[in-house]
Amino acid sequence: MANQRFWIACLALVALSIYLFVSAPPPLAEKTAAGATIPVERMFEILNTENAVVRAMWTKEVVGAGKQVGLKFDERWREADVEAGPLPALFLRETAKSLEKNPTPLSLFLGSDYPVNSANSFNGLQLEKFQVVKQTLKPQFFFMPDLQMRVAMFADLAVVDGCIQCHNKHEKSPKHDWKLNDVMGATTWMYPSGSVPMDEVLQTLTALHQAFKEAYEAYLKKVQKFANPPAIGEQWPAEGYFLPTSEVFMGEIARRTAPQTMAALGILAGKPQSESAMNKEGGSLAAAR
Repeated sequence: MANQRFWIACLALVALSIYLFVSAPPPLAEKTAAGATIPVERMFEILNTENAVVRAMWTKEVVGAGKQVGLKFDERWREADVEAGPLPALFLRETAKSLEKNPTPLSLFLGSDYPVNSANSFNGLQLEKFQVVKQTLKPQFFFMPDLQMRVAMFADLAVVDGCIQCHNKHEKSPKHDWKLNDVMGATTWMYPSGSVPMDEVLQTLTALHQAFKEAYEAYLKKVQKFANPPAIGEQWPAEGYFLPTSEVFMGEIARRTAPQTMAALGILAGKPQSESAMNKEGGSLAAAR
């Protein structure tokens, strides 16, 4: 609980510094949060919103800007003789691997019906639900009896030309005509419970942030072995041959995600009623966004 209170305090401090006197998010009522239980779908929405922010930041401000100053990113980045970092999908995979080591029972992966890696191919019920995601662009929430897991799928769109070109040219890609805004796959979350106590929500958020941190630090560790490593400090690739420290990277994540996450947690903690009641009063994260 100490780590959870510290995490919430950090988020509150960042959100307050940005939105003071303007649009400060509602405070998290700790005494109501302690006994509140929310549908797992709400937790999935919060987690996916945070992940989407980090994914966009990595894609545009590390990979995209980094390539402009000489940094390289490659699917073989883990190999000793390859001086490169993880591509966006591989950064998500690193995050997922870190989550697997955490006792929190949360799973994350990026699947598709046309994956470069066949291990990431949807099948059965997952494939059926993914077709709905492709057609509607709306998230799908469902239960998988064989795994005894609750599942959430969120559309993963082709928003960067570099990702499209990489998939279209990849020798193992089963599809070579990807276009901007195509649904390339789905960010997929799994959790065993249909409802989640607020303290468990906080534990899961803490685990996700720790996974982001470990994924980024794995890259920094690799970078330090480069023949010509970039300077690591407070500057980002947009400013030159630089990378931010782990603390700067995580601080930027907190700055960007704090307002919406605090708002969602405040709404959910303050309204531990039924799901229909939360929807009626605008409690869904989609509305909060």
